[in-house]
Amino acid sequence: MTLIYVVAAICFILALKGLSSPTTARRGNIIGIVGMVVAIVTTSFYVGGASFPSINPDAITYVLILVGMLLGGAIGTVIAIRIEMKSMPQLVAAFHSLV
Repeated sequence: MTLIYVVAAICFILALKGLSSPTTARRGNIIGIVGMVVAIVTTSFYVGGASFPSINPDAITYVLILVGMLLGGAIGTVIAIRIEMKSMPQLVAAFHSLV
């Protein structure tokens, strides 16, 4: 289990390294996405200290997580499409204030 999280962490480090240059930024984003998917899938199977894999929580828990992800993704997509490139720094600052 811990090894999987280490793989995700390495993906995040490589993603940051890839984002340091415009020529490698696309690859850095892809590596970051892979790391996040690995972390989310691993965490969703790891429930309450149970051994891997274990799916113990109620289905409503996963439904609520999925609804939150879809709602946040939809809102973020709409905002990102409507914002002009010259307003991108303000958009990034606004998104960071939500974290």
